[in-house]
Amino acid sequence: MSMKKASRNQNLLPYHRIVAKFGTSLLTGGSDSLNQAIMSALVEQVAELHRQGRELIVVSSGAIASGRHKMGLTTKVKGIPLKQVFFSVGQGRLMYVWEQLFGQHDITVAQALLSKADLADRSGYLNARNTLLALLELGVVCIVNENDVVAVDEIQEAKFGDNDNLSAMVANLVDADLLLLLTDTAGLYTADPRADPDARLISQVAKIDARIEKLAAASPGHLGTGGMVTKIEAAKLATASGVSVVIADGRKPGAILRLAKGEAVGTRFVPAASKLESRQRWMLSGLTTRGGLVVDEGAALALKKQSRSLLPAGIREIKGKFGRGDIVNIYDPEGNRLGCGISNYSASDIETIKGTHSKGIVRRLGYDYGSEVVHRNNLVVL
Repeated sequence: MSMKKASRNQNLLPYHRIVAKFGTSLLTGGSDSLNQAIMSALVEQVAELHRQGRELIVVSSGAIASGRHKMGLTTKVKGIPLKQVFFSVGQGRLMYVWEQLFGQHDITVAQALLSKADLADRSGYLNARNTLLALLELGVVCIVNENDVVAVDEIQEAKFGDNDNLSAMVANLVDADLLLLLTDTAGLYTADPRADPDARLISQVAKIDARIEKLAAASPGHLGTGGMVTKIEAAKLATASGVSVVIADGRKPGAILRLAKGEAVGTRFVPAASKLESRQRWMLSGLTTRGGLVVDEGAALALKKQSRSLLPAGIREIKGKFGRGDIVNIYDPEGNRLGCGISNYSASDIETIKGTHSKGIVRRLGYDYGSEVVHRNNLVVL
């Protein structure tokens, strides 16, 4: 299909730009190596959507499992250096399999290895966004993975931690319509279905609250690094950016095609009413968040209902250390995250002026950078 024809069909499709994340347990079929029959079935569905003119990005786990199998080590071995070795060995094989399978459908694939540090800087975020969007425009299916050679658990700021969160960030990057978190379970249940015969699949989640997070914590684990908890974290970020999210069993025949049509499969998470522009999505991503501010009820109301700036008078508490120009999370008195914004003052300065009327800033500090701690133009409210 030509790019022009695909563009004309765009508005007729339920979801046009789709990010599909394939978990390790799905790609291995629960074994200790890649299952090419399962991968081939997934590729056939992605290829069909590609022929329809959809734009697709695949976030693929499985490199570490592939490397472990290639080296003859079938049991998990603790320690980051060995995991990085497994990744180095397995990533090339993983890409080779994807390239061969997509090649059978005459689809060109690309590889993108990302780390959290790559996207923390605004220019790095935009560079990655521009590259991925250019690949989509050219009809290339990009295979994304975290660069585990340089991203280590001990440096949390430099690591997404799992491909669930990475896939949400990719969906955020490219302004996707739909994020599919495909695994070996049907979705989010009311209880662990392995232990409770009365457990029911939750078909739709309108809002991710404490109850949903508790259900995720009780869900069974998986072969890979991400369980249901990380999938809920990913859904929380993606839906806040205006992306629909579905957690579903990727082994079901035609699951991707059915989900792309909008069919009720797995657990669907309802997105925010409108999509955020790129700068707001970057701020909301948490990539560069350095601390937090707890505000009183009046300030919380002004931020949520009246689109006001955050003034020092409404601030109760400062969390963490941050400088002027850093992004901070903003919380209501109960600890619920209201949003985030770029702070005009450092944590130490805000500690000095919190609870103060804006006219008193100069008197307390000897200088001022404006009457707002966070201006409404630099604020994202959830």
